[in-house]
Amino acid sequence: MPFRTTVITGATSGIGKETALALAKKDHALYLLVRNVAKGEELKKEIIEQSGNRSVFVIHCDLADMQTVKQAADELKGKLIAINVLINNAGGINPSRHESKDGIELTFAMNHLGHFLLTMSLLPLLQKGQARVINVSSEAHKMARPQLLNDVQFKQDYSSWKAYGLAKLSNIYFAKALAEKYAQSGITAYALHPGVVKSDFWSGMGGLNAILKILASPFMITPREGAQTSIYLAGQIKLSPKLNGQYFKKSQVAKTTLAAQNASARNKLWQISEQLVAPFLT
Repeated sequence: MPFRTTVITGATSGIGKETALALAKKDHALYLLVRNVAKGEELKKEIIEQSGNRSVFVIHCDLADMQTVKQAADELKGKLIAINVLINNAGGINPSRHESKDGIELTFAMNHLGHFLLTMSLLPLLQKGQARVINVSSEAHKMARPQLLNDVQFKQDYSSWKAYGLAKLSNIYFAKALAEKYAQSGITAYALHPGVVKSDFWSGMGGLNAILKILASPFMITPREGAQTSIYLAGQIKLSPKLNGQYFKKSQVAKTTLAAQNASARNKLWQISEQLVAPFLT
């Protein structure tokens, strides 16, 4: 009998894969939300072989395509009566500015907005499951300032790291806002920094970013090491209510920037996000 029902995005590689495998070994029923279904099915077989846990399911979800996010949420609502853990893990960085098919700047769409829509669409199941929502953020949030919310589309002055920094700051804002708005209904939320992980995150990054990768390589950790904080937050039987809304690093509460504690910016992000996903929340 599965211990918990867990939904995770971005599980086909990196820390997502290691997180999914570890939680399968802890008897979680896993719902893998993946962009590439073939890779998802391969991962499903691998998890079952390594864990013996057959409660592993694959659902198509492209976080940069809001319609597929809505369809994935609807599929989950048709299959489940409750969700105990939602891990908003998927993410990435883009060397140049691109828009999603919905006309949203791609870094913001796939790191934050898709997860915002997914989480809000699943609220009834999350409430029934007294769920933990876990947002994989980054120390890269320290590169962002609330003023960037004035142009989340980065139509002016696009920078890959500015866009990524805002997306990771948004992950922290979103976790804190969920903790504030839904604690009464039993939902708790957390953000985390996994570490500088040697993974597919860096693929396709040229120029200065390629140089940064070379310089950072000696200090990078493995995906398994990077997954430990996600595994901790998802796998602990109990977490103190005092930890709700906090930011974690190495499985402990860590400091954020003052910008990440800005309540008005947090509320502004919520309003922007609601407006952008409104057509898909009907």
